[in-house]
Amino acid sequence: MSEDLQHLSGRCLCGACGFDLIGPANWVGHCHCESCRRATASAMTTWIGQENGRWRFTGVAPQLYQSSPGRRRGFCGTCGSPIFYESDAYPNERHFYAALLDDPDAVLPVAQYHTSERVRWVYLAGAVPCR
Repeated sequence: MSEDLQHLSGRCLCGACGFDLIGPANWVGHCHCESCRRATASAMTTWIGQENGRWRFTGVAPQLYQSSPGRRRGFCGTCGSPIFYESDAYPNERHFYAALLDDPDAVLPVAQYHTSERVRWVYLAGAVPCR
């Protein structure tokens, strides 16, 4: 790998499923939608949209769950940690959970999505635009 390319790595709770992200992300943002809340048991999640061909799995491949037609979520079959999201609506990218990065501070969210679905007790990050 070229030294000038950004390389980020992440893993699930037990370490069985890992991933590498190579090169810049397409985007990084917070999602407040109900599906993401239920999939993660958290008030929101932060995604890294990574172009296909610029990521790879390390360790055990994640299991797949079709969360709705045309949408799949990957998770560790051992510990259950969610790993990624993919959708037919975004055929050239996969979304990875920023909180799984070995260095979560290596990315900076630049947008917030589905803020109309946020839970009322979550205060929006004022410096991050809502879309």
